[in-house]
This record gives sequence, C-alpha cells and structure tokens, in this order.
Amino acid sequence: MDASLFTSMLFATVVAGTPLIIVALGLLVNEKAGVLNLGAEGMMTMGAVAAFAVTHESGNPWLGVAAGMGAGMAMAALFGLLVLTLMANQVASGLALAIFGVGLAAFVGKPYEAVALQAVPPIRIPFIADLPLIGEALYNQQALVYFSWALFWGLLWFLHRSRAGLVLRAVGESPASAHAIGYPVIRIRYLAVLFGGAMAGIGGAFLSVFYTPMWAEGMVAGRGWIALALTTFATWRPARVLLGAYLFGGVTMLQFHLQGQGVEVASQLLSML
Repeated sequence: MDASLFTSMLFATVVAGTPLIIVALGLLVNEKAGVLNLGAEGMMTMGAVAAFAVTHESGNPWLGVAAGMGAGMAMAALFGLLVLTLMANQVASGLALAIFGVGLAAFVGKPYEAVALQAVPPIRIPFIADLPLIGEALYNQQALVYFSWALFWGLLWFLHRSRAGLVLRAVGESPASAHAIGYPVIRIRYLAVLFGGAMAGIGGAFLSVFYTPMWAEGMVAGRGWIALALTTFATWRPARVLLGAYLFGGVTMLQFHLQGQGVEVASQLLSML
C-alpha cells in the first residue's frame, strides 16, 4: 500500500467513524443512567433532515447543526415522557421511536430531495497537518471530527473524574439507593436522555450537511443501530467506543477502496463485514 492510499484510507475511516462516535457516546450516557433507548436511528434521521432543511434555507451549516441537535432532543424528550413519566416499556418505546422518526423524516424531507448543499470546507490545523502519512488524514478535517475527539475526552473525564459523573453512574447502577440519599433520579435520567438525543441529532447533521451535503430518504442507513451496538461492543467504555467506531468505519471504507483497486471480491461479501 503506497503512502497516498494509506492517507486516503485513514481519512475516510476517520470521517466514516465520526457520526458513530458522537451518537454512541450519547447512547453510552443514556445507558450509564440506566435508560436503554433503541430509537437512535429515528433521532439521527430527524436530526439529518432538520439540519439539512435549516442549512438549505439559511445558508449557515452551524444553524443546521443546532437544528439537528434540537430535533434529536425533541425526539428524546418524547421518549423520556413515555418511559420516565408514563413508565412505558423502554424497548417497545425505543423501537417505536426509531420507526416513527424514520417515517416522519421521509415525509418532512420530501421537498428537499434532489437538492444539494454547498460543501463545507474542512479546518486545516497549521504545521500538524503537514506531518507525513497522518497529517492530512487527521488534521485537515471537518469541525465535527474535532468535536467528536473533544466529546470523547470530555466524557472520559466526566464519567471517571467528576462528582456529577459518579452520581450519573450511581443512578444507573442503583436508582433506589441514589433516590434514598436524595438524588433526583428521574431528572438525572431525563438530562441523560436529552443529551443522548442531542448527540444523535448532531450525528445525523454530520451526515446530511458535512459528509454528503444532501438529503435522501434512508441516508442514515442503519448507522443508528450500529452506534447502539457499539455501546455494548465497547462494554460501556468510551475508549472502546472510539476504537470500535473507527473499526466499523474502516471496514465500511475498505470495501470501496478494494473495489476501486480492482480487487475481485463480491461486493456483497465485503458488505457483510
């Protein structure tokens, strides 16, 4: 493998893994608080269409990201109302949220099909981006790629070095004990659910505004489910979420690069990876 191919593969892996990192870390906070939300696919899809619509109308991608985050939080608030206030079943409510979000986004996004946005230029970090092999791949990226790294380090500190993180984990591991010593369990779980929804919305916004600046029905393409699986794959540890997301992203990109290199392997077999 020559240097340029390695750099392009690494670049594509980082980009493909970014929405998975953002969404999976949000879901990890949900599950640390003792809430299982299976609706990531629906929240991501609603975030994607909201971000695309607002970016298209305003011309400002950051307003679009904010709209995507808001849409994800609105969907998460609906989920929280069902499972935390009305005590509905978490699994059934999450599945319903996923189906509802995908369907609603397809309806809302109809006017925006076959419309493309202007590509958002990446942010190049001077000097570091000139490093051989990894410079261009890691330090000439979209802002949300850097945000995913900051989110990872921030969450790592929050969960293991802060009092609030300790309280969150206590609520997830023993809600009765946390309630007995005076912590508002339901409020903390609501905040965790809203955070997860916000991250899912940002992950969807990354897809429709930065990754492929267009809207198409089904463009999330199962990434919400992969992010959900990543939290279990990573055994609820942020560092393993990061590695797992890049593993999934790398395998996804590998099939395109192998096909581009003329490797005679059936595309279906590569997709199975």
